[in-house]
Amino acid sequence: MADEKDLRKRAVVFAYSSIGHDCLEELLSAGLDVAAVFTHEDDPAEEKWFRSVWELAEWNGLFVRAPEKLGEAEAGLIHDLRPDLIFSFSYRKVIPTSILDLAPLGAFNIHGALLPRYRGRACINWVVINGETETGVTLHHMTARVDEGRIVDQEAVPIGPDDTAHDVFKKLIPAARKMLRRGLPSILAGTAHGWEQDESRATYFGRRRPEDGLIDWRKTVREIYNLARAVTHPFPGAFTFWRGKKLFVWEARPCRGSAAAPGVVTSSSPLEVAAGDGALRIERGQWSDGEESKGDELGLPVGAKLTGEGR
Repeated sequence: MADEKDLRKRAVVFAYSSIGHDCLEELLSAGLDVAAVFTHEDDPAEEKWFRSVWELAEWNGLFVRAPEKLGEAEAGLIHDLRPDLIFSFSYRKVIPTSILDLAPLGAFNIHGALLPRYRGRACINWVVINGETETGVTLHHMTARVDEGRIVDQEAVPIGPDDTAHDVFKKLIPAARKMLRRGLPSILAGTAHGWEQDESRATYFGRRRPEDGLIDWRKTVREIYNLARAVTHPFPGAFTFWRGKKLFVWEARPCRGSAAAPGVVTSSSPLEVAAGDGALRIERGQWSDGEESKGDELGLPVGAKLTGEGR
């Protein structure tokens, strides 16, 4: 628990989504003076499945803004607020050093992976795509180079063999809050020096786009299955095509296959599709112009060839 002097520390917070919401809530519970909150407008094209930082900030009477970019105006505003600390929790924009340097006690970020692995964007989706069995959150100093600052603390969580990216995300929310609570005393005291990242272990992954969910049936069953569970609801989904129609695969399971060519439907009930080394059972899917349904209700006949092209 921070002492009475520490509780008067002033912070500017950049936050979004449920991790941002809960970590902001943790700062408020700890008694910090949150001078301003910067967040994002919700994208109407994205499914809204997370808690709102904006609503939490307004509920607590905080100054809150969602600028399109962080420029001179925002730097000037933050300079005038004279923060001791800057925090970033799931904020999507790069915060320039002209802002980071305004906090004499430092700027700290919570990254949704165990650094130095999985630097960059969409790390929760990427760990599932790559079949990892563990991930976590990292509290680290922010520097000019994104995700490369000294590590203050980490909290690991397991990834089950059938966990979706959303399942993993839900595990990371309490892990992030727990780690922040544990790290706050040293941060407020100015003693959270941490340790340098091991660059020899560093990996970097970029952002993902909806079109990156295209299924390549030549890949292994496990690779296709990992893709499906990594981008299923609330994300844009894995997809394939048949006769020019787009088919989303929302839920699937690996199963034994036959000697059929990759992408060929080998059973219609249950719906099973041959892959590079077996078959994938499609439990739930959806045509782009229809409703989500069970796999055996999608109307795909045995012998149909699913492809990666919309023609």
